[in-house]
Amino acid sequence: MIEVSKLSCGYGSKQILNEISFSIKAGTILSILGANGSGKSTLLKAMVGTLPYKGDIFIENKNVTQYNRKQRASLIAYVPQSSSIPFDFNVLEIVLMGRFHASSLGSLSYSKQDKEEAYLALKKVGIEDFQKRIFKNLSGGERQLVLIARALVQKSKIIIMDEPVTGLDLGNQMRLLDLISTLANDGKIVIQTTHYPDHALRVSTDVLWLQKGNILAFGTPLEVITPKRISDVYRVDSKFITHQENGIGYILPLKFNKKDI
Repeated sequence: MIEVSKLSCGYGSKQILNEISFSIKAGTILSILGANGSGKSTLLKAMVGTLPYKGDIFIENKNVTQYNRKQRASLIAYVPQSSSIPFDFNVLEIVLMGRFHASSLGSLSYSKQDKEEAYLALKKVGIEDFQKRIFKNLSGGERQLVLIARALVQKSKIIIMDEPVTGLDLGNQMRLLDLISTLANDGKIVIQTTHYPDHALRVSTDVLWLQKGNILAFGTPLEVITPKRISDVYRVDSKFITHQENGIGYILPLKFNKKDI
């Protein structure tokens, strides 16, 4: 359903990504790992069309450049790391913006069904009581939940999230991971960047590991996330353990390795 072919991009004269290629299908949860500056967010921005690039991105066997804005909105929803909106929009208004491409009323008018969809999206992320609160007055984690609800109400086939657990407490992190699994079970593609290998192990079907703008590894979580790779990338000695009851794998950090400093 998605194919990225020889994608290169960057900022100004500085190239960040070097001919990245991979493909994934419907129902995939792709977690993108990598140290700071490895190109994770850059890759997402290219995929959602906010950053120029060389190479090709195909969705449903069609180059994304052939889709107009409304069509792309029906295909891809994007959750950035953060969003600063200076105006006094309330939470419901922010979430309803995700229905703009599909609204039959045009402008910023929304139908009763649009509002019902927005409420259901807020309920899925556990903040249905936030409807009338002013977005800019929320905490960072609360804003993140609103942005995720906005992406859900867009009803796109692909949801791309840049470090979605940023600012979330443990309970909301687990709620989000469960929601990601549900979305994939419904046939959606979910792509997330994360700094948490354990989160990737818990929910991913595929993992893409970037290093200095190149693909270090691509495959299943158990193939890609290993103590050796954790050591090579982060200089952290770790141990892979499997939970006896649920069979989920975890990376247990042991110590920071200072030998190369």
